[in-house]
Amino acid sequence: MADTTTASPSMMTGAPESERIQPKRLVAFIIMVFGMFMSILDIQIVSASLSEIQAGLSASSTEVSWVQTAYLIAEVIAIPLSGFLSRALGTRLLFAISAFGFTASSLLCGFASSIEQMILWRALQGFLGAGMIPTVFASAYTIFPRTKFHIVAPIIGLVATLAPTVGPTVGGYITDLMSWHWLFFINIVPGVIITAGVLALVDFDQPNFALLERFDWWGLIFMGGFLGSLEYVLEEGPQYEWLQDTSVAVCAAIGFVSAVAFFWRVLTAEEPIVDLYAFSNRNFAVGCVLQFCIGIGLYGLTYVYPRYLAEVRGYSALMIGETMFVSGVTMFFMAPVVGRLMQKVDLRYIIAFGLVTFALGSWQMTWITRDYDFYELLVPQILRGIGMMCAMVPTNNIALATLPQDRVKNASGLFNLMRNLGGAVGLAVINEVLNDRTDLHISRLHDRVTWGNTTAVETLNMFTQRMQGMGDSAIMAMKQLSQIVHRQAAVMGYGDAFFMLSLFYVALSLLVLFVNKPPSMTASGGDAH
Repeated sequence: MADTTTASPSMMTGAPESERIQPKRLVAFIIMVFGMFMSILDIQIVSASLSEIQAGLSASSTEVSWVQTAYLIAEVIAIPLSGFLSRALGTRLLFAISAFGFTASSLLCGFASSIEQMILWRALQGFLGAGMIPTVFASAYTIFPRTKFHIVAPIIGLVATLAPTVGPTVGGYITDLMSWHWLFFINIVPGVIITAGVLALVDFDQPNFALLERFDWWGLIFMGGFLGSLEYVLEEGPQYEWLQDTSVAVCAAIGFVSAVAFFWRVLTAEEPIVDLYAFSNRNFAVGCVLQFCIGIGLYGLTYVYPRYLAEVRGYSALMIGETMFVSGVTMFFMAPVVGRLMQKVDLRYIIAFGLVTFALGSWQMTWITRDYDFYELLVPQILRGIGMMCAMVPTNNIALATLPQDRVKNASGLFNLMRNLGGAVGLAVINEVLNDRTDLHISRLHDRVTWGNTTAVETLNMFTQRMQGMGDSAIMAMKQLSQIVHRQAAVMGYGDAFFMLSLFYVALSLLVLFVNKPPSMTASGGDAH
């Protein structure tokens, strides 16, 4: 490998065999990337269509929220498990099982006739499909030479960021054109093709079935209790006043006990279900922190923008999807740009630029009003797309590309887990901020909108005159004025949430100071270790 450590453009035409990407492996990898895209897409694809699913299954609003929550909880438990299973079963078998299981459970979801069936099949879909996500990340950093990381890293970074971003768009279109059942049926044909393609083409490694004899069932139980309870508390806590609700308090207690037992088990077991020693690598540890925080913005804004457009603007699912599409298009076009930059610029500078750009996009939204529409959201969404790609892709490289190859499979599961946990924490915090700040602004506006306020009295009189002959015009006018006050308070709450995100990501950009300078993207794979 010594003769390839100083690769130059003049050498590219005659690259040694070890530096070339085999066509078969490239095709196999692309097939796997499509599987990963489906798995991540399905987190958000139902978010814009929950009301249609609720009506179709005669479910309550609380019950239908579990269509998304069940998937998330199951996925969070399965992602870190994938490292052990990938070593035991091999990439080919694990990915094929995940793809087939995801496809079969998608079919069951489409045929579900009750909310209980839907929640069960969605949990199964999330658990089985989760294995595809970290397996793609691990494969990207083990089967390709370092000189090609600037090509494969933007691909997986694009999928990881684009899939949840366009999820509401895709879901809105499918539900509008056909029905909510097709949110799941659309996975069938691609899922069968991906399963067959992986079985036929993937030959990256060999299974080690002997590891299954030492499978740590107690570790799995403790990990499931810890991560599942944590996800439930973060999902349900904001709307039920956290520990004041019995179910949230019980899950918090189960999560705490399970966490203690899980970490004890992982550090003492002969063959731990998760290898935490990857965190001894400084770049991986800091990369995981960055990934966690990037997940807050990735999933947080994918939630905040649609909520604002539905709650304040009154947009339909299809209109929300069309408005949100801007970020997805930006990410798509930024992927090759980031790939080229990674060859020429220190990865730490790219990450810092991405985080500051993301913060700038959020900062522009701090001035939000109830009149913000497509064109007012255009530039913030473009900045969001640029910032997310510039932050995500180099972070993947800094965290995973510097690890020994025998550590990458386990580390990939932990790394992807951090993004999902970041999203869960982000949603919980954002919901709490929106609720608390909206209540605060309602209280303040009520203090301002009194009989001593000339503008408020004139507005109330105008509403009263407009509603003459339509019933009790005074009460109706008062209700309309109250609605305006509540809507304005909600908009001000959104502004506060965006302001919080702006400060958070500016501060986060300083974290790159703690990252060791990564090896050059033009160095050979031998420099990775």
